[in-house]
Amino acid sequence: MEGIEHRTLNVNRINMHVAEKGKGPVVLFLHGFPELWYTWRHQIVALADLGYRAVAPDLRGYGDTDAPVDVASYTYFHVVGDLVALIESLGVESVFLVAHDWGAMIGWYLCLFRPDLVKAYVCLSVAFRPRHPKMKPIPTMRAVFGDDYYMCRFQDPGMEDEIAKYGSEAVLKKIMADRKPGPASLPKENPFAISADAKLPLWLSQDDLKYYSTKFDQTGFTGGLNYYRALDLNWELTAPWTGVKVMVPVKFVVGDLDLVYTTPGMREYVHGGGFKKDVPMLDDVVVLKGAAHFINQERAQETTSHIHDFIQKF
Repeated sequence: MEGIEHRTLNVNRINMHVAEKGKGPVVLFLHGFPELWYTWRHQIVALADLGYRAVAPDLRGYGDTDAPVDVASYTYFHVVGDLVALIESLGVESVFLVAHDWGAMIGWYLCLFRPDLVKAYVCLSVAFRPRHPKMKPIPTMRAVFGDDYYMCRFQDPGMEDEIAKYGSEAVLKKIMADRKPGPASLPKENPFAISADAKLPLWLSQDDLKYYSTKFDQTGFTGGLNYYRALDLNWELTAPWTGVKVMVPVKFVVGDLDLVYTTPGMREYVHGGGFKKDVPMLDDVVVLKGAAHFINQERAQETTSHIHDFIQKF
């Protein structure tokens, strides 16, 4: 990761840590849960070498970026507001967007709210899902998948205490090493249990895990969990965007073992015409065989190639 520069910018009334490298058109990378700018370490170096300015922030609530306490400070409007201010601070009119997991969700709403700022979007793992005017997210997920569904469990104010019992390193190892197809659940007994002899996946070194766990030891998980806790509030606030289509060129890349992609109904939506209807400029859908959720790390070179192949068209 030699040559990656780090700085702190004041955006949208918070201090945001940003990692960047290279010169040229900006590629903005958005990480997911439970991650950091570090998830893009391979792509930052590779895209910089290909003639781009790769920029990867810690999103609000994560790493070295400020973490407001209030759940209501984690709406799409707050986080997209951070990104709008970040893009302005970079001195460019628009960016190429690459995002994964929760970053992908935020990416969809950046495209929805400010399509003028996004030249093209490479979305990893989490497809766009339109707002359903009669289905509030958490009660709907609870009814369909049960109380142990991970997004429902993350609503519990005691979740941080449960995580603390295991420690950041064990919890991160459990989440990142898990290849079980969705829907993901966290049983109330031993939610983050992992066998003592469980090995790290080949794409995640002990040093990588230590980088993540050290940061989460310092900050805790509340910031990341607050994105889930704001889901119902987001549903209420985005009522004016019901039925609005995403009008940005998009490439979608996902692993065939991904816990979101394998959640009931998702593959049908992605491949059955619903996704294309909601995202008319969807250009390509790529399914990586044998890959799970963290494809930008598990299949780093392949993911980088998919990113570059798409953004070089524009």
